[in-house]
Amino acid sequence: EADGERLKLGATAAAWLGEAADDLGLKGDARWQERAARLEQAAALQWSPPPGLHAELRPYQAEGCAWLARLAHAGFGACLADDMGLGKTVQTLALLLQRAPLGPALVVAPTSVCANWAAEAARFAPALQVAVYGETPADAAAGGRSAHAAAAGPGDVVVVSYALLLRDAEAFAARPWATLVLDEAQALKNAATQRVKAVAALDAGFRLALTGTPVENRLADLWSIMQLLNPGLLGSAQRFAERFANPIERQRDERVRARLKRLVAPFLLRRTKAQVLADLPPRTEIVERIEPGAEERAFLEAARRAALERVASLQPGDPKSAFNVLAELTRLRRAACDPRLAAPEVGLVGAKVQAFERLARELVEGRHQALVFSQFTDFLKLLAQRLDAAGLRYQYLDGSTPAPARAERVAAFQRGEGDLFLISLKAGGFGLNLTAADYVVIADPWWNPAAEDQAMGRAHRIGQQRPVTVYRLVTAGSIEERIVELHRDKRDLAEGLLAGQDGGAPLRADELLDLLRG
Repeated sequence: EADGERLKLGATAAAWLGEAADDLGLKGDARWQERAARLEQAAALQWSPPPGLHAELRPYQAEGCAWLARLAHAGFGACLADDMGLGKTVQTLALLLQRAPLGPALVVAPTSVCANWAAEAARFAPALQVAVYGETPADAAAGGRSAHAAAAGPGDVVVVSYALLLRDAEAFAARPWATLVLDEAQALKNAATQRVKAVAALDAGFRLALTGTPVENRLADLWSIMQLLNPGLLGSAQRFAERFANPIERQRDERVRARLKRLVAPFLLRRTKAQVLADLPPRTEIVERIEPGAEERAFLEAARRAALERVASLQPGDPKSAFNVLAELTRLRRAACDPRLAAPEVGLVGAKVQAFERLARELVEGRHQALVFSQFTDFLKLLAQRLDAAGLRYQYLDGSTPAPARAERVAAFQRGEGDLFLISLKAGGFGLNLTAADYVVIADPWWNPAAEDQAMGRAHRIGQQRPVTVYRLVTAGSIEERIVELHRDKRDLAEGLLAGQDGGAPLRADELLDLLRG
């Protein structure tokens, strides 16, 4: 922003302008000089594992810790976007140990992984005093909750779910935190939500976002996360769309993509399993195409034609068009899982649940353990009924499972108490360590392949000693086949920014309609 002969720059500009300021003849004010000096100090910082860390870090993990420490010293936020299963938690705990003398830390995470943070801290950083917010009797009252947040001091780590943070936002915003950790930060991809506004209001000396998928569907996901970490870095949402999102997503402009990548590179670190874990066992992915019987096939085709008739009157430019078409596609996805989910009165048992039972029996007979993921909890319950009838042991986890029970069921599965673990996407697609399983079953393919990658990462991660096999159950001739075909474009959008490949575009209303037409 120009102001006479002066130029006003955001604080984050120091990270990428750096030494070029001298070359351009720019003389900064006192705050600029201070920021530049901290950057120089941060660049020269030599990192070593802090006392109290009970873990032997792999070389790439130590490099990640050093990167985090340098950004924290320089006063910038960071996004650690390592692939699922590469140890983002242990790298973060090392940083929390190092920063413990500076004051308390706040870890915000999905409800399903709050207990996991406490368990991992006890294992790798027992010197930290970790408390899961909402689990103590004092937290039952509003006054107790406020006191809990206010009383935290150096060496303390408060772990809170996004839901409880939003409920008690004032208590958490009323005090400073030395370190703020935003786990599974893809939960903050929608900048307009109250959840994001609650996080933005927090006072933190260093902000760290953890996510294996910083770009899930649209580049706006990245803008929202970066705005929380380093406000102003990517401009306003409107300006970002004009300068970056639209040219990359619609025109696939390679030069603009490269420019965006350079801009966020100082603040975003991503390593994939293929890059850093040569010793990780291989992962095999199999699409299991399930042929429905004649009656089910006729049912699915009738459902598709009925959906087309319902959307035929929609206007192409109507903002509601995409929503309505997506709703019809979701009905077809549920029908492809099992006709009873779309029309219970028909009483038609789908081919997929029968195929699943056969696969489950084979896995158990081969002495394997498997994770079974679905986006639909009522479909998971249909699968559970088949397992009950077959006498197969399993654990179950969905969004209604209480937090203490989540941790116990994960531990029980790891101990071998259950051959299969039925898990809903939202409840357990991230943040869980389930290396006892060497098979993963994706019971219904999802719009977003990044969510599937998260699910597979529950088993295919550090600590896994056996090859992992992933089965995708796809009903032949249904909407599911076309969803699988879409996955390549979705992955390209993320990897185009993070790994230097071409970007794909998000789906428009007319493209959604093409899926319906088949």
